[in-house]
Amino acid sequence: MTNTKYIKLLGVILSVVVLNILVLSPGFMGVKIGESALTTAIGVTLLFASALVLIYGSYVLLFKPPVVIPVKQIKTHEDYVEALTHYRRVRVLEHDMTHAVEQLERIQKKNETLLNVLNQRFDPAELSYKKFASVIQEVEKLFYLNVRSVLNRLNVFDESEFKRVMNPNVTQFSSELLQEKKNVYNEYLSFVKSSIGTNEEILLKLDKLLLEISRLDSLEPGDIESMPCMQEIDSLIKQTKYYKQ
Repeated sequence: MTNTKYIKLLGVILSVVVLNILVLSPGFMGVKIGESALTTAIGVTLLFASALVLIYGSYVLLFKPPVVIPVKQIKTHEDYVEALTHYRRVRVLEHDMTHAVEQLERIQKKNETLLNVLNQRFDPAELSYKKFASVIQEVEKLFYLNVRSVLNRLNVFDESEFKRVMNPNVTQFSSELLQEKKNVYNEYLSFVKSSIGTNEEILLKLDKLLLEISRLDSLEPGDIESMPCMQEIDSLIKQTKYYKQ
């Protein structure tokens, strides 16, 4: 579950508590249960409704499976988190999806840190700033492209069929056909792991870039391309784009 859901649940709880205080507290409306038929009805109804809101809110935010967002409609960082979180319920994908969601949080923090460092080191109008900012933006696009590719594969991943194929007691298929089916699903899992591994490599290179920028005292725009981390990032972008084509 994402931090957003915890925050929403806390908001629901606080809203119910505040409403009950306003209605039942003697310092405010002062509705008393047992004082009269009307106040008793109001008080009991409020408590009953509050319990229903808390139960339903907890179910929706804690236990109800997230709605699958069509990949074409995924645009924001939160959309990617929700889409990946949906597949954490699939046992064979749980570890990878947990890692992928954690990577999303990390790249967001790293990009914020990088831009803060750039703003401290350079003027936004400088060519050096623009070159670094452009590379960071390109890397971010590549990162989310990898996540989108994973989601496209998982969108057609059949969990029930996967369990059936991987069941050692399956006998209705020939061994050759069963092996081919296993190979197909192993390709799904290998692609997911490979994309997550690529994104981990991207995060590492952003760490290196942050370290090199933090060391800079002066830099000519022409020197940026010769920086080791910039060359590594450029190579990774070219290789990944070529692979994705």
